[in-house]
Amino acid sequence: CCCFEVMRRLVLPLLLGGAVLLSPVASRSSAPEPTLREGLVLPLPGQLNSELMVNDNNPEVVSDSGILLSTFAGQGKAHPDAHLDVPLSGSFELFSHHVFAGKGQAPNSTLWLAVVVGNRSSQPVTVSIPSAATHLSQPDAPFLPLPPRMVHDGTSVYSGPGGRAAGDLLARAPRSESLPERIELSPGQIDVLTSLPIPVAGLDPLLNGRNLQARFNSTGPISLATLALISDRRPSEKQWLDLLQNGKLSSKEHEPSPKGAAGPMIYSRVSGVQQGTRWRGVLTSPGRTNLEVTTQPISWPIASLQRGTLGTGQVQSAQLTDFYPGTAWEAHGNYGVAYDLSLPLRNPSSRPQTLDLRLESPLKSNRRAAGLRFIEPAQGPIFWRGNVAVKGTDAGRGRRTVHLVLRKGDPGQSLGRVSLAPGEQKTVQVQLIVPADITPVQVLTVAPVKQSDS
Repeated sequence: CCCFEVMRRLVLPLLLGGAVLLSPVASRSSAPEPTLREGLVLPLPGQLNSELMVNDNNPEVVSDSGILLSTFAGQGKAHPDAHLDVPLSGSFELFSHHVFAGKGQAPNSTLWLAVVVGNRSSQPVTVSIPSAATHLSQPDAPFLPLPPRMVHDGTSVYSGPGGRAAGDLLARAPRSESLPERIELSPGQIDVLTSLPIPVAGLDPLLNGRNLQARFNSTGPISLATLALISDRRPSEKQWLDLLQNGKLSSKEHEPSPKGAAGPMIYSRVSGVQQGTRWRGVLTSPGRTNLEVTTQPISWPIASLQRGTLGTGQVQSAQLTDFYPGTAWEAHGNYGVAYDLSLPLRNPSSRPQTLDLRLESPLKSNRRAAGLRFIEPAQGPIFWRGNVAVKGTDAGRGRRTVHLVLRKGDPGQSLGRVSLAPGEQKTVQVQLIVPADITPVQVLTVAPVKQSDS
């Protein structure tokens, strides 16, 4: 079965302190049947950029001290196989998401996460961190039961640390002070950028998580590593550097299905370096420079993945340049990836038109069909919780943020409506950062509103 669903069912109820937000499982006889909504489903225009992202998400539940991910060279290290040997320079990003559930004889211990960087060159290097966000599940961003749709200021509504961190970056909120804004590295120098706790003492159950996302810019080649230490006290810099030099690779979770294998697919989680941090695209009608929506909805997948292309044949998952054995071989779900989409709408008719812009979670499929399948009312697990920024709707000229909670098969919630006079053109912009713990695939949909409903 799908790893995304398995982890959600096992981990999220615990992060909620035992309170399950999901609706009770309905019997087969009473469960609503999926229905097909006719419409056009197109590949999402645009593409990922070539920027690198260090994607540190396997294991999700950390059970031992060790090297989570390292792009340092393995030569001279006690365990060379724990290092991917990937130089990073220019602009790149870090996505790190982990959970701790206590350990062994000291279940109230704290899991400490460190980010370590090292200068790979013989010249001084400046590393700047223009934006960064990090939050704990408890107490920063608990998984709270929220309404399906909330319009807010960009940072005040969230549920879960991944959604809050992605929301902070999307809103260009003040950067987290947990990481320095800038450091200078002399030739060969290694520095501990930060040491962050995931405490569980006093929680019931003993379970907490942390999400960290940051954007870097380096004037020369550097290495980056994320390390984990279970300790009652904050580890010293010496302990971290010793772990980098002599530590083993952390235990990994969820052996993935081999690429191209038949049968049920286990996606696994990512532990590697991916190519692609942002998807930019202009959404138009086939063969046109504008987007014209007349009688049926038009939808485009967001974070489509292997066996989940909704019939478009388009896999948006970022490719991994390097990754550890036993972890995902693509960045399934595109966690942490930003989508920046432009919709140049035009009304081709002689009558006024109103269009509804929506984010939806149709049932995952790989087959081409006459539309998308939904469940109404959607009662299954939550597949999306996070913010979407929209500009250009009837709500006003400015950018506004909508927090959405979508369940499996959910026909979604409106991001805003756009009224168009005959022949009128308006451009709408949609931006989001895929938050940790969503289950793909979502779709962005533009649907005509019947005159009687507008």
